[in-house]
Amino acid sequence: MNFIKTKIEGVYIIEPTIFKDERGYFFESYNEHEFFANGITARFVQDNQSKSSYGVIRGLHMQLPPFSQAKLVRVLKGKVLDVAVDIRPDSKTFGKHVAIELSDENQRQLFIPRNFLHGFSVLSDEAIFAYKCDNLYHKPAEFGIRYDDPTINVNWQIPKDKIITSEKDRMANTLSDLLQRLR
Repeated sequence: MNFIKTKIEGVYIIEPTIFKDERGYFFESYNEHEFFANGITARFVQDNQSKSSYGVIRGLHMQLPPFSQAKLVRVLKGKVLDVAVDIRPDSKTFGKHVAIELSDENQRQLFIPRNFLHGFSVLSDEAIFAYKCDNLYHKPAEFGIRYDDPTINVNWQIPKDKIITSEKDRMANTLSDLLQRLR
């Protein structure tokens, strides 16, 4: 596996070694030894999967401490723009984001540490999205920031008239609300 550092410390793009032949392909999507050797020591305890159609934006989501989750995300079918936003209070990149295209063609994964907002937009007709978490889901710790928060300013690569999102995501907090809650 190839571990690529992004512009935000702790966030990695992971490119698997893919073995192809006339039957198809094979690759390891996770290998604890490889991850630990590259400084990623999260122990995953929950796997999640979703299916969405073109224009769907899911996010930006997180669980507040002490229930924060690190995530290892990938696309099983289709293509998404995956976004991680640094909200670690003492980080020099607080409020900055990384946006990476993940697809069933490039087989890239993104590792997102704890205390990051996470979301994705679907760029293909449909996408099946899978992710591992290092902490269990805890509903009272759920927190979200509006996908269109002007402070974060993510270009989701979806025309405004084609965006599909949940009522919960449309009514989510702003980054300013989060700052108040973390104080």
